[in-house]
Amino acid sequence: MKVAVTGSSGLIGTALVASLRADGHDVIRLVRRPPRAAGEVRWDPRAADAGLLSSGTPGSSGTPGSSGTRASSGMPGLSALDGLGACVHLAGAGVADHRWTARYKAEIRASRILGTRALTGALAKLGQPPATLVVASAIGWYGDTGGREVDESAPAGPAFLSRLVQDWEAAAAPAADTGIRVVHLRSGLVLTPRGGFLARLLPLAPFGLCPRFSSGRQVMSWISLSDEIGAIRFLLDREDLSGAFNLTAPAPVTNAEFTAALSTAVGGRDRSWLRVPAPVLRLAVGEAAVELLTSARVSSRRLQEADYQFRYPALPGALAAELASR
Repeated sequence: MKVAVTGSSGLIGTALVASLRADGHDVIRLVRRPPRAAGEVRWDPRAADAGLLSSGTPGSSGTPGSSGTRASSGMPGLSALDGLGACVHLAGAGVADHRWTARYKAEIRASRILGTRALTGALAKLGQPPATLVVASAIGWYGDTGGREVDESAPAGPAFLSRLVQDWEAAAAPAADTGIRVVHLRSGLVLTPRGGFLARLLPLAPFGLCPRFSSGRQVMSWISLSDEIGAIRFLLDREDLSGAFNLTAPAPVTNAEFTAALSTAVGGRDRSWLRVPAPVLRLAVGEAAVELLTSARVSSRRLQEADYQFRYPALPGALAAELASR
C-alpha cells in the first residue's frame, strides 16, 4: 500500500515509517522543509489545501534550493500522492515541549487544527482520495477522570486540552464527508526511551531519584511505543473500523506505581516516597503541569473488542521491552 505520513520525523512517525517500509509499503513522507530525497513531498500545514508543493524527485522544483512555490514543471506534489491508499496524520507542536504561554497554546492549537483542515482539503482534491485517514488525537479528550474508568463513549471534558482535542477531531470531518474512512488515535502516554516522559525520567531512575508528582495517586493511562505502532498498523488494515479509538494499555497505573516500576526496571532504589508538590510543578512548568497532575483512567475498549492483541499489556513488561530497545 502507498501511505503518506505527516510528522514522520517525530518519535511515533519515525517508528511507523520504519515499520511500514520494513513490510514493503511505499511511504511518502510529508515534510515542511524542501524535499531532500525521493519519497518526500513538501507541505505547508498553514496553507489552504496543505500547500502541497513539490516532490523530491530529481529534476523537480522540489529539490533543495527550490523557491517553495507550486511546481510549474517536473512532478507536482499532488501527483506524488496519486494512488495513495492511506494517510497517517501525526504532525503537531509538542504539548509538553514548552511552557504554556498564551502564544504557545495558540501554536499547539494551530499546528493541529489548521494542519488537519489543510490536509483534508488537499486529500479531497486528489483524483482518487485515499480510502483511509488515520489522525493523531489524545486521551486529553476526557480531561481529569479521577478513579472513574472511561471509554470512547465518554463525553469530552471542559479544560484546554479537552477543547483542543474536540476541535482537532472535528477538523477531520471534511474527509469523512468525502467518503474517506477516518480513524482518530486517542493515544495515552507513549513510553519510549527515545523521547517524551520516559526519556526525561531515565537519567534519574538508576539513582532512585524519580519522584512522584503531588500525591502520586493520579492514574496514568500509558501505552508502549511498540503497541502504539502495532495499534496504528492494525487500524490501517481494518477497513471495517472508524471513529475514535483509545490507544492505552489494559492496565493503567498510578504515578507512584509507575515510579516504582521504572526504578525496578533499571535496577535502581525505589524512592517513590520522594514527592514534587503540585505548587512546585506549577511554578516550574506553568499550566502545562496539568499533564502531570491529571488523573485519567482510560479504557481501550474498542481496540480490545476489535481483537487487537497487546504485546505489552502490563507496565513491567512494557518497560523491560522498551528499555531493551535502546
